[in-house]
Amino acid sequence: MAPRLLLVGAGGHGRAVLATLRDAGWPLPAGVLDDNPACPGLPGVPWLGPVARAAALRAEGLAAAHVALGVNALRRRLGEQLLELGFDLPPVVHPSAVLAGDSSLGAGSVALPRVVLGAAARVGRHVILNTGCIVEHDCEVGTACHVAPGAVLGGGVRVGEEALVGILAGVRPGIRIGARAIIGVGAAVVAEVMPHSTVCGVPARTVRQGALPPVPPPGE
Repeated sequence: MAPRLLLVGAGGHGRAVLATLRDAGWPLPAGVLDDNPACPGLPGVPWLGPVARAAALRAEGLAAAHVALGVNALRRRLGEQLLELGFDLPPVVHPSAVLAGDSSLGAGSVALPRVVLGAAARVGRHVILNTGCIVEHDCEVGTACHVAPGAVLGGGVRVGEEALVGILAGVRPGIRIGARAIIGVGAAVVAEVMPHSTVCGVPARTVRQGALPPVPPPGE
């Protein structure tokens, strides 16, 4: 039987994850943590306090969790903290998603409705495979990436950690996308994308090079 999860994040992505859990027959989550003091919780799921309460809830017996936050670096940071506290972070998969039998989905990752994960594709921890995206055969998607709705990765694409592949973007087979790169909405990626760069257009061209400011700790 699927465990009763503690959710972290009560925003839009939190609602999407909650809908996926319900559609997949998971028990209603035990509660949600969010640093917003005015947080109303999620539909049917109470707010249990800020993220700092996670350790106490683990001590009280909650054993499984999911970080439902859209910011890649923050999702990764909190997910790794929960693992260190002893939480299990099982992957969450919508029943309409199609995952090849020899593909893999890492701890804390989610496959939302109509995702396709091809043969021998490997997806790391804390990854969002958003609605209707396609990750074809032999792809490697690194830790804490986000493949946005409708995006398509051709066979053998390598996506570095914390990268974002934007809505309806297409990536040619065999392309490498560097860590923390951003692929713009509808971009057609036909050449290697360097780490920390932003590319847009058809064909995609670099419009920014350099790291974004770091994500502040929760509550700051």
